[in-house]
Amino acid sequence: MLAVKKRSLKMFTLALLFVVTITSFLLNYTNSAMAVTWDPKQIVYQFSEQFRKLVKYSRRPCSCSTCISEQGVSLWFDGRFNQTMQPFLTTRNAFVPEESYKWWQKLQGERNPKGVNETIQEMFEIIPGNGDQLLERSSSQCRRCAVVGNSGNLKQSQYGQEIDNHDFVFRMNKAPTVGFESDVGSKTTHHFVYPESYKELGENVSMVLIPFKTLDLRWIISALTTGTINHTYIPVPRKIKANKNKILVYHPVFIKYVYDNWLQHHGRYPSTGFLSVIFALHLCDEVDLYGFGADSKGNWHHYWENNPSAGAFRQTGVHDGDFESNITLTLASIDKIRFFKGR
Repeated sequence: MLAVKKRSLKMFTLALLFVVTITSFLLNYTNSAMAVTWDPKQIVYQFSEQFRKLVKYSRRPCSCSTCISEQGVSLWFDGRFNQTMQPFLTTRNAFVPEESYKWWQKLQGERNPKGVNETIQEMFEIIPGNGDQLLERSSSQCRRCAVVGNSGNLKQSQYGQEIDNHDFVFRMNKAPTVGFESDVGSKTTHHFVYPESYKELGENVSMVLIPFKTLDLRWIISALTTGTINHTYIPVPRKIKANKNKILVYHPVFIKYVYDNWLQHHGRYPSTGFLSVIFALHLCDEVDLYGFGADSKGNWHHYWENNPSAGAFRQTGVHDGDFESNITLTLASIDKIRFFKGR
């Protein structure tokens, strides 16, 4: 039934565009008829140009005024963006090539990891592994997403209502909303975490686990069942209350794609924030970034912290915060995203 409605909407849109095209052509011809001699070749040419534009518009990947995945806008973007990459680890997309697996396992130096394929199979006996509503795409839709970082520049920004007006709102790590609603909003559809940054989520929020090692996948199995794992390199929750049907897993191969194509091997591996941004580029039609970068005084810290000199993680060498920031600013400069600087 939904597919029929979508086809009907698309046919109606095409018919409406056709009427507008014909009307526009007739008006243009009427306005110029007094000034030029009637020429059948010119009429055919003008009509074919209008029809070409109509067909081009009908093939666009979304109904927004601009679509992120549209090619030919920027050679820089086209050279990095790979439309075929799938962000989710699912039962149908569970293969991890040997090269990607070896790179991924070195990220946090895990010793004697349990077999990844065996672990994935066990994990999908507990969580669905069938993807997410974000994978259901339609050219007749305009999917607007807000990616909300944790920068202190969100303080006194009054972005809250604007953020909540998006179709999807992505948050990450420990990010609280209670008490900060006027600046960061209250809506969350997807929350990106790894075991060491986990926080309890609402029943309707999709948890997106970003695994940096096999132990992270084993942790989600344990946290939903026996509760035997309570320590990785730091203490982690033994049990969690997350809705099993709304748990999604970020694909290790997609992490490597972000590192290779977008970061070009800067830092040891991408930050959660940057992984969220590239994730959004692949699954959204419009992306607005909030809470990224330093505040107006150049301080890097979290909006819920009172210490503006926090954020020493930028100096650890794990993530190249400056390079990641430059990429997001470049994306904004070519109109692939909108970047809101806050205060």
